[in-house]
Amino acid sequence: MAYVRFQSTEPNPDGRHPGFFGLINNLSRSGRLTPAQEEFRRANHAWYEAHYTNPAEVDPAVYDSAVNPGATAWFKESAGDLVARAGGYLEILEAHGIGCTKLVAHEAPGRIIYEDADQIVVVPK
Repeated sequence: MAYVRFQSTEPNPDGRHPGFFGLINNLSRSGRLTPAQEEFRRANHAWYEAHYTNPAEVDPAVYDSAVNPGATAWFKESAGDLVARAGGYLEILEAHGIGCTKLVAHEAPGRIIYEDADQIVVVPK
């Protein structure tokens, strides 16, 4: 099983590398997206919400930094539609000068604290 994650090339002030959803959401909150980019964000977020489970809705503590420090989500490579849709997000990030890289792990990149058919959430070992 392989796992895929798209994350910032530069760490944030906390030393973490946010994923593409967080990066896009930060641009949106700061009003930096164009109207077309904002529409893309809204439409594609809605698509993801309709097609995959939000781990935080299953386990509200999954991303709680006190409980699971450093928790990060990874798509299973077999979830091809979910992985493929990341391309549009990456184009927007590139247009704003935000580096985002694709990571591939051939084994779980940490201790699995959540898993479903499409993704895992891990904390560093």
